Amino acid sequence: MSNQACFSNPGPELWNALGWHPSSEQLEQMIALQALLRQWNARVNLTRLVEGGDYWIMQVFDSLWPLQSELQNAQQPRRCIDIGSGGGFPGLVLAIALPGARITLVDSIGRKTAALNAMAAKLGLTSRVTVRSERAELTGQDPCCRGLFDLAMARAVSTAPVVAEYLVPLLKPSGEALLFRGHWSPNDANALAKTLKLLKADLIKMERRELPDNRGVRHQLRLRATLPCPTTFPRPIGVPAKNPLGS
Repeated sequence: MSNQACFSNPGPELWNALGWHPSSEQLEQMIALQALLRQWNARVNLTRLVEGGDYWIMQVFDSLWPLQSELQNAQQPRRCIDIGSGGGFPGLVLAIALPGARITLVDSIGRKTAALNAMAAKLGLTSRVTVRSERAELTGQDPCCRGLFDLAMARAVSTAPVVAEYLVPLLKPSGEALLFRGHWSPNDANALAKTLKLLKADLIKMERRELPDNRGVRHQLRLRATLPCPTTFPRPIGVPAKNPLGS
């Protein structure tokens, strides 16, 4: 069997590459999520990556590989938030893989948040998954969210300075922000470093990973606050993307 055939299905090769194996119930939930995405894509453009390796590598594996330490302590209570959740990646996959976690999914498009709510219900995750339909700038200034999360993350949302401005205000003092990145360059690193000085945060980890089946290179960036984030961040709606802090 070719490597491509191995990684196009949820067999042991995929989980061996990840270094973590789901329970039978978790695997069933991931398969059910794939089916739900197919159904919802007929009504809402959630994601085109729903079949074979597109789903299992580009969605599931890519959502989980940066979370090795969390996966080894999956029952640990933790509060997580996924900004720009879209079709539920990484948020819904994390809710499946981390049964001790409570996950907040944030997206500004109402049709997508309706789909997220419905999929979470079908997967039996409503007791641990909360969906918010709003812009990330509002979430970061809401007392119900600001400074309360152990892990804040965003995947395929915007540039690193913009994402950092969305995530760092959400962290509790011991919390970490996780940025999922594809390409990463010295210029990207310089822009992020300037941004983190303003946000009172540090880059504590940068890890590079090649996805299975030659699906490309990914990077994870871990941030941690050094001091309370200034209350001016995140700035009003639209400003972070229009005028990134690191520019």
